[in-house]
Amino acid sequence: MKVSDSNMIPRASEFLLAEALEDTPIVLIQGPRQCGKTTLAKKVGQLRDYSYFTFDDEDTRQYAEDDPRGFVDNLPSHTILDEVQYVPKLYRAIKVSVDENRLPGRFILTGSTNLLHVQGFADAFVGRMQIVHLHPLSQQEIEQNGSANFVENLFSETFKTGRYERLKSNLSERIVSGGYPEVLTRISDRTHLPWYQSYVESLVQKDVVKLAKIQSSETFPQILAAAASLSSQLLNVSFIAKKLKMNHHTVRNYLTLLERQFLIERLPVWYNNQLKRLIKTPKIHIGDTGIASSLLRTNAQSLRKNRSLYGQLVESFVLQELKRQASCSYEPYKFYHLRDQDGFEVDIIIELGAFELVGIEVKSGASIDRSDFKGLRKLRDSQEDRFKCGVLFYDGEFCRKYGDRIYSAPIRMLWESESIR
Repeated sequence: MKVSDSNMIPRASEFLLAEALEDTPIVLIQGPRQCGKTTLAKKVGQLRDYSYFTFDDEDTRQYAEDDPRGFVDNLPSHTILDEVQYVPKLYRAIKVSVDENRLPGRFILTGSTNLLHVQGFADAFVGRMQIVHLHPLSQQEIEQNGSANFVENLFSETFKTGRYERLKSNLSERIVSGGYPEVLTRISDRTHLPWYQSYVESLVQKDVVKLAKIQSSETFPQILAAAASLSSQLLNVSFIAKKLKMNHHTVRNYLTLLERQFLIERLPVWYNNQLKRLIKTPKIHIGDTGIASSLLRTNAQSLRKNRSLYGQLVESFVLQELKRQASCSYEPYKFYHLRDQDGFEVDIIIELGAFELVGIEVKSGASIDRSDFKGLRKLRDSQEDRFKCGVLFYDGEFCRKYGDRIYSAPIRMLWESESIR
């Protein structure tokens, strides 16, 4: 997919940020580098006359490190502080300043690492901060279907059954393009690979080496590529360690770092006492399929030929679209997977609070049969009261009902508002 100007695409999280600024002193926008955090902060801040400072700037960072209290005291009443992970000394100074003046919307902070894992950050801002999670662009945002939120519709079971046009090769093109705004403005698909390569190299130098103090920076892309090759599979640290001839403990530490940079994620297991012999291993998913495709040096055409990898990335693509839409809601959605030792599995389970859940299966092909729904049926039968619906996404033409609260759905329904009743 191509967009003419990614800065002009409305972000679905914009209303969350705007509302948070009305009653919270500090709002943190966090997500991977280049996903649009600064653009979003400036867009919302411009309407409210915010001043902007970035700690990517060496002089600004040095001033804040040398005199954190003086730096904060000299800031305007409404300020954007970009990439605050670089100046941990600043956290206490911001806390003290906010405690003296709890004016709503005083600070918009952005961070390209999960700051909840940075020592001192969460403790400093507890009760003073709201977090807005920003991802690369969702397909819903790319298509500018602002009214489409498929996650919300899953829980209301509002499907428009019927026939739809298949995505065919367009699905693999969307997968390799990913959702990073800069990539989507590029004229040629051939420039995707060098952009993503530069992105990973820049990330290593800016964040990994500086923040994590890792000496062997060339190992970082290798582990990220290994993780990409396992996307949507059970996490197997030993396999990666053996493949790269590295220490098991070192690989585990690198994977944790990748997760904190929002480049990969672990999809935890969903537990229930009514289901036995469950496998407790989380799945690993790449944070964006465009990065995965570039690391694995595959374009849309070659991806379609590699059916195994194609299936893996289609599942990750669906998960990320669901999570990106869910992040733009006030509802407390949580994501899991389920697999037992007898082969029963559900690719994705979305839980809403303590009383509702949805099951998702993903197939990359255009053909399905009733046996593909066995996992969803078993989940429904074991969770009769909580189960809202089960959906099998595939690259087919028909949205149909396959029994009580069980459906097939073309993947394109995830972002097409006209597909929702």
